[in-house]
Amino acid sequence: MPKAASAPSARPALRRNQACLSCRKRKLKCDAARPHCGTCVKQWQSLISVPPPVGYAHPTEPQCSYDPVEGLPIAPNVDPTERIRILEDQISQLKSQLSESRNYDSRSTSPRHLHTHNVHRYGSGSSNGHTPDNSPNGGGIVLPHASLDVVAQLSPDSTGSLQRGSTSSPELHQSNHHPMPDPLMDLLFAGWDMDLPNPDTLDHYIDVFFKCDPCGSRVLHRPSFLASMHLHPKDPGYPHPAILHAICASASRWASQEIVTLPDGTRRDKFADIHVSKTRAFIDRTMATGQDIFPVMQACIILSWYFYQEGRWVEVWIFAGFQTRAAVPLRLNYPGTFSAIGATPGAYLAPPKDLKDLESRRRTWWMTIMFDRIVSVGGWLHGVDEKDIGTELPLRRIDFETSANVPPNPQDLFSPDLFTRHPPMHTDSFILLLKAVMIFGKVTDYNTRSNLRATAPPSKNQNPFVLPGFEALDRLVVQDFLQSLPPQFKHVDITNDGVLDTDLYMVHLVPHAATITLHNPYLNFSDSLNISTRRCIHATRCILAAYYRLSETSLDITRLHPFATICWYLAAVVQTQLCKYYIEIGDTAREQTVWGEINALRFAMLTYGSRSPIGTRQEKLLQGLMTEIVRMTTQMQPLEVGVPLYPFSHAGVFSKETIPTDGTSAPLPDSTQYDAPSESPTAMSGLVASMASSTSSPTALANWATPTPTIRSVPYAHGVPAYPH
Repeated sequence: MPKAASAPSARPALRRNQACLSCRKRKLKCDAARPHCGTCVKQWQSLISVPPPVGYAHPTEPQCSYDPVEGLPIAPNVDPTERIRILEDQISQLKSQLSESRNYDSRSTSPRHLHTHNVHRYGSGSSNGHTPDNSPNGGGIVLPHASLDVVAQLSPDSTGSLQRGSTSSPELHQSNHHPMPDPLMDLLFAGWDMDLPNPDTLDHYIDVFFKCDPCGSRVLHRPSFLASMHLHPKDPGYPHPAILHAICASASRWASQEIVTLPDGTRRDKFADIHVSKTRAFIDRTMATGQDIFPVMQACIILSWYFYQEGRWVEVWIFAGFQTRAAVPLRLNYPGTFSAIGATPGAYLAPPKDLKDLESRRRTWWMTIMFDRIVSVGGWLHGVDEKDIGTELPLRRIDFETSANVPPNPQDLFSPDLFTRHPPMHTDSFILLLKAVMIFGKVTDYNTRSNLRATAPPSKNQNPFVLPGFEALDRLVVQDFLQSLPPQFKHVDITNDGVLDTDLYMVHLVPHAATITLHNPYLNFSDSLNISTRRCIHATRCILAAYYRLSETSLDITRLHPFATICWYLAAVVQTQLCKYYIEIGDTAREQTVWGEINALRFAMLTYGSRSPIGTRQEKLLQGLMTEIVRMTTQMQPLEVGVPLYPFSHAGVFSKETIPTDGTSAPLPDSTQYDAPSESPTAMSGLVASMASSTSSPTALANWATPTPTIRSVPYAHGVPAYPH
């Protein structure tokens, strides 16, 4: 009996290599369904129906794949990791052969010289952003991987590119023409990190960083750092990539790239964000492995100040905590920044190699402590108590940079006369700023610990001088430190070449900030004999005098220390309280004067915020505090700040692109100066006199206000417990 004819197949037979790779390997029947064949789907369903063993996870989809192009021969069955290893070995051999054939000497293999040659030949890349006119790239800062743009500029029709045949075949054109060298490959073969900008651009950012950054540059030894940049990138003495990325992020503030301002005022710099992420990757790796912990910690300090200027408070607090905790196991809080007592081999840093290494450790430690004190001014606990700090104070900057063989600073936090005696051979503006910040830290400690143990909050009717330790702290903050300053540091002067020492400027601000922080809880405008009120008003007048003095010049205030924005904010808070008092007693004329001073401080914050978002953020916080007085006032436009306050204060007049000759200084181009304070449109004598008579009580504000006609005669102010953090 003949067999019945079989039903026709629903699917024609597969041609060679049309089955999926999995079925071909296991010699199973495959229907070639896409994206996964029926056989692989069934096996996957069977697999996931059983719970996986401990430590194993089932695949999320069938392991079914096909050849990229149907009909191609089957790839050899080679383990991918083994294939990658073979390819890496081949690349290494090719690099070695190419390096030997070119016969590079130590100078020619430097990526800096290679890039200079190629830029001269091809022209440098450019970006959409802009830099100061003295940019080495002639007006264009190149983003990371920007050297790829040079390759892209070589069009197929250019004479220097590899030509194709008349039939558009991908075969290489056979001729005697030598192809143009590839600058990207030159940098790769020289060992350059392609996550960094090209060498010339990186040099520019480093130069801007040391000249303009008032904070992070203090931890690095500038001469040796610049010298190490001429080494080969693989040399052990070459700067750590984490530091270079952190410098790029910080310096981008003065050599801006593609900056985007969001509706909430947040400033996003794409170039800076790239290098922030790279620095954080090194920090995360160090936290996991402990590798290169000291240079990565220095990079962390530089990045922390960047976050502070950005007003990114959560990252500021996290990084402050990481720095202090990482520095303690390194024994940086010990005299000589090293201790072998109880240490096992490899547990801590080795002893300093030389005086430069020793001073670098000191400065790294003290910049960590300074940052911790500054970010704690809102009343937060410090990461390290001053009783646990045994490190001597750093040397003068000139001694550090010249590697002078001078004895260590004889002062530390246990010195009984630390804040009133300043040895000439161990004193400069940075060391005085460090002392001023530590005084501020004492005020923060006092307020925090007093509130922690108090049964009731401070009252304006309370006499704080009866509290234990208050009077001694007040005397130190208000009088002793400022009066003990050496003669050459008693005044903030503009040098003959038109620069201002920003560290010394802050030395005269921080004690007044501490004064307001200490006395503001006891502020009482209704009591003309209230000492705390006199302290706060005097400190506020000093802040205003300092800002007015700078407004009369063409100084770019965005290069001041970022802590200056907190000073302006705190002074404005005191003025807000005073304005409310005038509104309540119906003194409209004096209320209007105070409104003008508040808006002057707001204008300063907004000007600073044009480059560092911390200024804009503080101004918005101030507006929140001013809601009540804005509702109460009878002024028509109390928040109007659209018109420049003074002839020289408009942003368009400031010479922002001028880079100072000294890293601690801000540029002061030539401008009209007033011989006497009374000749200036911003003279304080009239305002102070107005304030002195502006109250219902004939002696109230007259006792508070002290005329401060010039910045030379008075330290400057800042402070208030209503901190923005």
